[in-house]
Amino acid sequence: MTRSPTPRRTYVPHTLDADAVRIWCGLALDALGRAREDIDAINVYPVADGDTGTNLYLTVESAAQAVDAAFDSHPVSPGAARPSLADVVRAMAHGALIGARGNSGTILAQLLRGMADVLAEDGDGGGTGGGDEADGLRRALRRAVELAYLAVAHPVEGTVLTVAVAAAEGAERATGDVGTVARAAYEGARAALQATPGQLDVLARAGVVDAGGYGLVTVLGGLAEALSGEAPAAPPAAPAIPAPASASPLTADTGAGPVDCSADGPAFEVIYLLEAGDGAVAGLRERLDALGDSLVIVGGDGLWNVHVHVDDAGAAVEAGIQAGRPYRIRITHFGAPAERGPAAPEPGRPERRPDGPSGERATRAVVAVVPGDGLAALCAEAGATVVATEPGKPPGGSELAEAIRRAHAREVVLLPNDAELRHPAAAAAAQARAEGVRVAVIPTRSPVQGIAALAVHEPARSFDEDVVAMTSAAGATRCAELAVAEHRSWTMAGVCQAGDVLGLIDGDVAVIGTELAPTAETVLDRMLAAGGEMVTLVLGADLPDAMAERLERHVREGHFAVDTVVYRGGQPSSPLIIGVE
Repeated sequence: MTRSPTPRRTYVPHTLDADAVRIWCGLALDALGRAREDIDAINVYPVADGDTGTNLYLTVESAAQAVDAAFDSHPVSPGAARPSLADVVRAMAHGALIGARGNSGTILAQLLRGMADVLAEDGDGGGTGGGDEADGLRRALRRAVELAYLAVAHPVEGTVLTVAVAAAEGAERATGDVGTVARAAYEGARAALQATPGQLDVLARAGVVDAGGYGLVTVLGGLAEALSGEAPAAPPAAPAIPAPASASPLTADTGAGPVDCSADGPAFEVIYLLEAGDGAVAGLRERLDALGDSLVIVGGDGLWNVHVHVDDAGAAVEAGIQAGRPYRIRITHFGAPAERGPAAPEPGRPERRPDGPSGERATRAVVAVVPGDGLAALCAEAGATVVATEPGKPPGGSELAEAIRRAHAREVVLLPNDAELRHPAAAAAAQARAEGVRVAVIPTRSPVQGIAALAVHEPARSFDEDVVAMTSAAGATRCAELAVAEHRSWTMAGVCQAGDVLGLIDGDVAVIGTELAPTAETVLDRMLAAGGEMVTLVLGADLPDAMAERLERHVREGHFAVDTVVYRGGQPSSPLIIGVE
């Protein structure tokens, strides 16, 4: 669940312990929530896709949730052990790693990992205290910089990396307690941020500071406040040095954030988590570096977060498959940027219907593309405007644009629920924006991701917060489906024969079976091996209820504490769609 930003408040100075890290995460998340739109608006490098603030927010949100979980695992009672500093910083780093989004979010995850390496070692040694705390923070910031530069294939100055170096140097020059060192790191980073336009021409021409660096300064501001008790001033988005008079703007406001009007870079951003050894990752770096740019690979100990910009997204994923086991694969087309933001009501809780008696536009509506009558009824009951699809007849951009008009709202969230509808959805959104409607496309690849997004939809929130929460919920839902092979072919899981049952996980064939039920059980086991709290089963038109009962029982007996919800979707194209949250 996405946190709502809380009012600013001043904390008492804190020692560098587990509680301080938790406070830091909360303050950083609140600050990014307030600054997210500003950061998105100045995002011109490496790609002007207007999502750096959102990506950093989601990365820190994942880190904060992991820290909260570390505390929740320790009972609050007299004499009970509290989580150690080592426990909490490791949780923070792991949470950031698995939740990292975008180029800047991935680098931030590596910076947090570097800090955690030092602070966890100090914590395991009995914790730091007094002057040792300040020294530990200095060493942690320096280690963060070292790891970040190693993670980026081709470091560029005038970016978040430069700001991180300045933070480490500011801390190293400072004397005093840990709060003083934290504030010195913040002030060093803030000064470096203001100088970034003088180091990177694209920033000077656009008249802005680096968006990723702005985000890092915001995060460091939370650390300084947690440790010193004083909230630092937020950095301005405009550079301290004016842009050259001859500079020409690189961005244009299209209503969906800045778009780089001069760039001719790769078409796709590819991000995935990867389970692989160090040797395999070294080879992966070389292959991906040859495929594209903005390559960042962070992590270690067998788990990595891979980020790259490429023209051939399939080749980037294939490289990951050869190196290990990629999952949570996210592919974004830069030609169709989607607005992002947080979130909304539970299914069954209807929105205000778009066409009221007065005929006035509603404030916000959701348009959902679904493949079956049952799913259509479910989404409509939850207040969405539905576009029902037929096998082999996906809706085009004009049909989706008409559905947006039919929703009759000033703000619309579009859930395509199919990876193949990315481009039609983008075209429909562009058409609707030209007609004065604010539209955000959430890149849902499956109806179960759409259900998860709709479950957290809350019209009472701001549009940006609503979209961020819906995007986060959809992204946290792994999806799978069963299909029947129509002919003999080669798949990622081997050769299948006509009539075989295929289990596809996140779009890739992972299981080949001969019967529906055993294949579905194998797919569920594989998905739940990575963890999960809720399984959603969407039954196809011809799937008997007995199948659902069998799968529910399988989950209950083999995966204790995992809940299951079943919908009669009625989709004709797939016997079963599965979601794991």
